[in-house]
Amino acid sequence: MFGKKRETHFIVLNDLDDGREAVRRALETAAAEDVPGLQRALRILDGASVAEDPKIRWTRQVLEKAGIDPLEREVQAVREVRKELPGLPLVAAVEMVRALNPEARRKR
Repeated sequence: MFGKKRETHFIVLNDLDDGREAVRRALETAAAEDVPGLQRALRILDGASVAEDPKIRWTRQVLEKAGIDPLEREVQAVREVRKELPGLPLVAAVEMVRALNPEARRKR
């Protein structure tokens, strides 16, 4: 009852910087016909770094894998998220699931 609370922290590893740098180096010595493709790859990597919050992306992937629609079955969605990440506080799981619903974000 009075024991220590265990907190779960989300750690996001992002190695896109290494990939971007590798493409930039390749661009320096690329043949003319390879330049457009490498430039496109660089734009894709740049876009991925500002894309969706990794927590939200992870939540979406977990629920898609489980076949749970977070809009129709929020309670089951929260349960599934917590099952995949034991120790995740209920409030955090609810926030992650609700973040998938644009309507829920507007109501906050």
